[in-house]
Amino acid sequence: MNFTVPTLNDIAQPALAARLQHLLDNKTKPLGSLGRLETLAQRIGLILGTEAPVLMAPQLVVFAGDHGLAARGVSAYPSDVTWQMVENFLAGGAAVSVLARQHGIGLTVVDCGVRHDFAPRPGLVVAKVAPGTADALEGPAMTTAHRDMALVNGADLVKNLPGNALLLGEMGIGNTSAASLLLARLAGLDVTDCTGAGTGLDSDAVQRKIGILRKVLAHHPDARSPLDALAAFGGFEIATMVGAVLQAALERRVIVVDGFIASAAVLVASALQPAVLQRCVFAHRSGERGHALMLAHLHAEPLLDLGLRLGEGSGAALAWPLLVSACAIVREMASFEAAGVSRQEPADQPLAL
Repeated sequence: MNFTVPTLNDIAQPALAARLQHLLDNKTKPLGSLGRLETLAQRIGLILGTEAPVLMAPQLVVFAGDHGLAARGVSAYPSDVTWQMVENFLAGGAAVSVLARQHGIGLTVVDCGVRHDFAPRPGLVVAKVAPGTADALEGPAMTTAHRDMALVNGADLVKNLPGNALLLGEMGIGNTSAASLLLARLAGLDVTDCTGAGTGLDSDAVQRKIGILRKVLAHHPDARSPLDALAAFGGFEIATMVGAVLQAALERRVIVVDGFIASAAVLVASALQPAVLQRCVFAHRSGERGHALMLAHLHAEPLLDLGLRLGEGSGAALAWPLLVSACAIVREMASFEAAGVSRQEPADQPLAL
């Protein structure tokens, strides 16, 4: 099963951008007074290709997988927490479950490679490549065949989802290590700067984690292309997410990016197809060390900065109402002419008495 990277069109559309800006500038408000909400509205309009953007049937997908490297103590939690949290998502008790329910967002959990067999039920998609990745300190985390299978699984998943917005979430003990490795290799950064506490490691444990990740990088000196790095370091959930991001970008869905791990998937996807970034809205800046560097590398400005580092897609769900509001402003806010409101006089002219 070979994965073909789709070709993405540039969606800059200067004429549409100008029309959207004209609409925003002529709303009953001082020029630019809604700040970044106006920038967000224009981005969504460009992604969807319309002056009246409507977000329909938003889908939050939590991609779950286990990591062989977790056995080396790179996380404060055991690997069993991955499958236990999947059960929690499906039972409706996790933070992302609560937030998705609150905001009317569809929630799907995907078993991309969890070391556990789940009973079939609504809201669960089984796309298991294998029961967890291999130990990246001994060899590639994934074979190229497994990597491509995960990429295809992600693309196929999106093809079957309704709506025009994809919110990214993930679960996998050890996946901050995979994200740190991908960032270090693909952005050319020192792994020390890319590595944080993850699920709550203390300072000594973080130093041990950095030492392990440095050895992993040294073990894979030739894994420098996006797909080679993904196979060497990534998890099945990250690879499946990359496939989903590329397919969502092809379909011109609005892609709402959560935190550090979701951004790592976008890092890989955008290295393959830079136009992916035109379709992305970055929900928040994570408290996880390395995420600020990831966002800077992607030239991304997140909507929120709340010190979140939970993952799951929780930050994407929290940011979602801002996207809905941005669209509503474009569609429903009155113009000066329609409302019969006088415009602001130019600053260099005296007001009429």
